[in-house]
Amino acid sequence: MDPALIRRIVEAALLASSQPLTLAQLQALFPEDQPAPKDAVETALQALQEDCAGRGVELVEVASGFRYQVRSEVHPW
Repeated sequence: MDPALIRRIVEAALLASSQPLTLAQLQALFPEDQPAPKDAVETALQALQEDCAGRGVELVEVASGFRYQVRSEVHPW
């Protein structure tokens, strides 16, 4: 499966979710007959975190999973 497609799927799931998603939940997005390659979801998460550099949002891992959140320096606005 194309890494760029995996990244888009992970990003869309995180943005659509009303709560943080665990790594297991993100991996479960890919059916058994078309699984994401080993470590592909983790690689996608890292790429998405890097994509947020210099933006008003960041992708963070919290106790309950991964989520997008507003960066603290722009939070007051």
